[in-house]
Amino acid sequence: MNTSGRQCGDCTLCCKVMAIEELAKPANAWCPHCRPGHGCRIYADRPAECRSFSCVWLVNELLEEHWKPSKSKLVLTTSEDGLEVRCDPGFPDAWRKEPFRSELQEWALSGETLDMTVVVIVGQRMTLVTAEREFDLGIVGPDERIVRELEGTKVVNATVARASDLEQ
Repeated sequence: MNTSGRQCGDCTLCCKVMAIEELAKPANAWCPHCRPGHGCRIYADRPAECRSFSCVWLVNELLEEHWKPSKSKLVLTTSEDGLEVRCDPGFPDAWRKEPFRSELQEWALSGETLDMTVVVIVGQRMTLVTAEREFDLGIVGPDERIVRELEGTKVVNATVARASDLEQ
């Protein structure tokens, strides 16, 4: 539920960067029902995934205007582990530009004490952002998990492992 009073307006970036299972739409491709910059052609009958989705910018008024996805080229979503930053593949370095890079590092620093992560997704590649560095994780499959090596609360290394290997 959007309680911030914000509206998507001309922003349709989630229709590109998010996968929509019900429509078999992969991430990083425009939804066939989207009119970029205008909205959804099947809005009244859109899939449940689309109905329930709200990006972080839409629901959190503490996020400043420059984070609006149509401006930043970044869609912020939450996961059980923390924050996911889905970058428009047409602007793969958007997250590295200021003020985004500094703010992501600040969020990563504050997240360390809460065991929350900041992950940037560009195309199929993932990067774990920490206050001090970035860990390029490559392509992380749906059956894989990020494994962080910690010294206290500070991440000193990050790798990827199959979820099934971690359950043993």
